Amino acid sequence: MMRMTFLALAFGAMLLPAACAGDKLTLTAAEKLVLDLTNQERKKHDLPPLTLNPTLFKVARAHSENMGRQMKMEHTLDEKTAFDRLRAAGYKYAAAGENIGSGDPRAPVTLVMQAWMESEGHRANILNKEYTEIGVGVGRDKEGNLYYTQVFGRPLR
Repeated sequence: MMRMTFLALAFGAMLLPAACAGDKLTLTAAEKLVLDLTNQERKKHDLPPLTLNPTLFKVARAHSENMGRQMKMEHTLDEKTAFDRLRAAGYKYAAAGENIGSGDPRAPVTLVMQAWMESEGHRANILNKEYTEIGVGVGRDKEGNLYYTQVFGRPLR
């Protein structure tokens, strides 16, 4: 039986090695699929695609890895919220939000997007016209369960 749990932030596959050096960003297969599925959903609603932001990817990856280490799917870990993590990374935002999820490693990544789109809070983040950038992270706990994070933003100009 497949376990899939998701939590929405009201306001606001195979894992391959990933790299994020300077402005050069290499996505894992799972991250790329989440990004592609997110932008497909936005396109269906006549919204522009979200662009990759290396800082947002770094924040999303770190949060997914931290959820995996702690085996907890929570927006607030180590007394830090998504917004605390963004500020600590130096991302100055006009708008920001976060989606998280966890699931069985045998479940296709498409189920994560399906569950997010069926959840009012997640869907609102994915389709938020205020967001222009995205970061995605996928982590794993010691039992192999996956932890997903999407971090959305619009930089302060």
